[in-house]
Amino acid sequence: MTLHLPDAHGALRAYEPRAEPLSLAGGSAFTSRTVFSAAHVVADPYADTTPDSPAAVDWDATLAFRRHLWSHGLGVAEAMDTAQRGMGLDWAGAAELIRRSAAEAKSAGGRIACGVGTDQLIAAGTLAEVRAAYEEQLAVVEESGAQAILMASRALAATAQGPDDYLEVYGHLLRQSAEPVILHWLGPMFDPALEGYWGSSDLDAATDTFLEVIAAHPDKVDGIKVSLLDAQREIDLRRRLPQGVRCYTGDDFNYPELIAGDDQGFSHALLGIFDPLGPLAAEAVRVLDTGNTDGFRALLDPTVELSRHLFQTPTRYYKTGVVLLAWLAGHQSHFTMVGGLQSARSLPHFARAYELADGMGLFPDPKLAEERMRNLLNLYGVNQ
Repeated sequence: MTLHLPDAHGALRAYEPRAEPLSLAGGSAFTSRTVFSAAHVVADPYADTTPDSPAAVDWDATLAFRRHLWSHGLGVAEAMDTAQRGMGLDWAGAAELIRRSAAEAKSAGGRIACGVGTDQLIAAGTLAEVRAAYEEQLAVVEESGAQAILMASRALAATAQGPDDYLEVYGHLLRQSAEPVILHWLGPMFDPALEGYWGSSDLDAATDTFLEVIAAHPDKVDGIKVSLLDAQREIDLRRRLPQGVRCYTGDDFNYPELIAGDDQGFSHALLGIFDPLGPLAAEAVRVLDTGNTDGFRALLDPTVELSRHLFQTPTRYYKTGVVLLAWLAGHQSHFTMVGGLQSARSLPHFARAYELADGMGLFPDPKLAEERMRNLLNLYGVNQ
């Protein structure tokens, strides 16, 4: 049946939902790339909370979604910004998420890496307090048996006086880490509080400091995750990495070309967009495993329009579109987010996200997705 979807100008347009989904089965781990999906959390819709309350999480649905990703061969990047770290999920909730997901990974045989930050700090504090906060979180991740991802820290960005402070803090953490970690450079488009990270707003200078950290401890750095939405800068950076240090793209605008690579190398992946794209992304990487780069691009290139839509400015609200698509795909029974973040995007934004995802066959049950989208439209007063 036809849906009438609102556009950005308030007009309604007719859309005929797709009848059949893509056929995408699960599968084993990949051979040519290491691929993580940064995963969202499912809120408890019955909890009596406010935007300022600690997050109320539906643990059964949250862990079921991780099993879905593992079933397709994807790794899970846990307790990252996709899980609303600092935007609804506090450190206490993140610590519980890390423990539960790491235990689930052991049971399911899935790969997991977890975010280590400083979000238990109320204020910026001193460098010693930033180090201690990082150490507390690193201990939780290592005790869980998961790989650590050293996330960019708002507190460090506010406290550091220049590049030397970053070198000191990260050097201290890398020297004491039990296993190689992933370093995470999250740009200010994802979090404005991270402006000037690595001690400079000049990205060339910041890159030099970032590389200095890695060069001093190459045995403790498994890889770097770069989320700057600048493909050429990522390519230039990965060509300067020490031998054996991976580049994990976090570029949700240019991921197909960066993962495909060129004659001088390629990026692995740690992406928020691989939450809604999980099965299709996994199928594309398996095609790439056979050496068929054209086939990989043919599957993944058409997804970029959806990704750019979800991650449009203000980029940090992309999580809302990710959860919308999880609800429409049947991975959760409701469209509610911790911190009330379901209100962060407009109905026209939701409508376009649905249209793009449905057009690609991303919904396992297109009829269910249509019914849920129709209900959402009716809730907003768009009579069908």
